Amino acid sequence: MQTYMIRLRERGQLTLPQKIRNRLALEPGDALTLVQIGDILVLSPRQPAIPKLGKAFSNIMDEEGVSLAELLVGLEEERERI
Repeated sequence: MQTYMIRLRERGQLTLPQKIRNRLALEPGDALTLVQIGDILVLSPRQPAIPKLGKAFSNIMDEEGVSLAELLVGLEEERERI
């Protein structure tokens, strides 16, 4: 476990050390989650779910050889059955 000292700035801003930003591949604008447990604060990267899900769908479609048009037709057929 590594410990870093950071300073709270005037408007409540924090600067994460470059070493941490590089290790976690954090970019400006990335979302982070702050959890308070008693007097302890835990800050962790939060990956948006939508891009990750989109990539997973794209990979599955590539593996199965299914186009977007075919997927949409299949969804429409499934809706009609339901």
